[in-house]
Amino acid sequence: MTQVPRQPTYRLCVAPMMAWTDRHCRFLHRLLAPSARLYTEMVSTDALMHGDPTRALAFDPSEHPVALQVGGNDPVHLASAARMAARAGFDEVNLNVGCPSERVQKGAIGACLMRQPDLVANGVRAMRDAVDIPVTVKCRMGVADSADMLAAAQDDYGPLRDFAGKVTDAGVQTLIVHARKAILNGLTPAQNRSVPPLRPDLVAKLARDMPDIDIVMNGGIDDIGQALDCLDWAAGVMVGRKAYRDPAWLSRLHAATCNDHVVTPEEAAAAYLPYMAHQLGQGVRLQDMTRHMLTLFNGRPGARAYRRQLSTLQRHATGGLATFVAAVRSVSTLEPAPALL
Repeated sequence: MTQVPRQPTYRLCVAPMMAWTDRHCRFLHRLLAPSARLYTEMVSTDALMHGDPTRALAFDPSEHPVALQVGGNDPVHLASAARMAARAGFDEVNLNVGCPSERVQKGAIGACLMRQPDLVANGVRAMRDAVDIPVTVKCRMGVADSADMLAAAQDDYGPLRDFAGKVTDAGVQTLIVHARKAILNGLTPAQNRSVPPLRPDLVAKLARDMPDIDIVMNGGIDDIGQALDCLDWAAGVMVGRKAYRDPAWLSRLHAATCNDHVVTPEEAAAAYLPYMAHQLGQGVRLQDMTRHMLTLFNGRPGARAYRRQLSTLQRHATGGLATFVAAVRSVSTLEPAPALL
């Protein structure tokens, strides 16, 4: 198969986040960060092949560039998932080798696969042979069995370098590294995002040691200056919960990293309205969209009243666009087109 051209679109990425980065969330993030690379929630290969993949594979054309993240360990199944991603029009298929949750581990996928680099490489190779879109990997710094082993294992750079070498040899040109170990026992997924120390210095070392691939820094980025510092050595940065919980910050980050203008919350809300109207016409519940907008106006006078109105809407599953507009008017002067109301 011919080599896939490298795509210089990883400078700013919004991380895949379970239960959060669905298509409605990604549409909002696209409004706020027009050049960012977006990722779906992780979907297992079993769910794609044996369930109804319609929801997982649905996205709005405006989301490009957008990647499908998959979880799996069987090369045949991963190749099938990659073909589904390509047929659906995704720009990339990303293999999750970083999730430490107990449920994911029971399926022998996610972060525990870092201990089987040959298996991961075989999966990557099968995906690369199946499709022409880029195949990427998102991993951790490494894994440890318990928090008690963390101190002894934290500085072990060798396994990360070996893992990266294996997947690169299999055809990966972009590796996204969460700069923390994954602790497979003794920590919850939430604790795994905060307790293991961040080691961006080791990700930077990997980028220096492997200049022929794109290394994207992920983990703990919650400051624009910090993101810009990472871009001195990384091909890109990936942000997650900070971007979700503070959408206005995501827009400022995009402006700083991609040399673009800041999209205000008012502009994003106004642009989201036609999308909401269309989705309502397709039978989507309003609260499935507004739940991603609760924090859009954080820090603004009236933000509490705005969140209260949207929360009420979500609890009672009633109301239409006029209810949403009323909530937005608690904090802004949004004037939607009459046809939308």
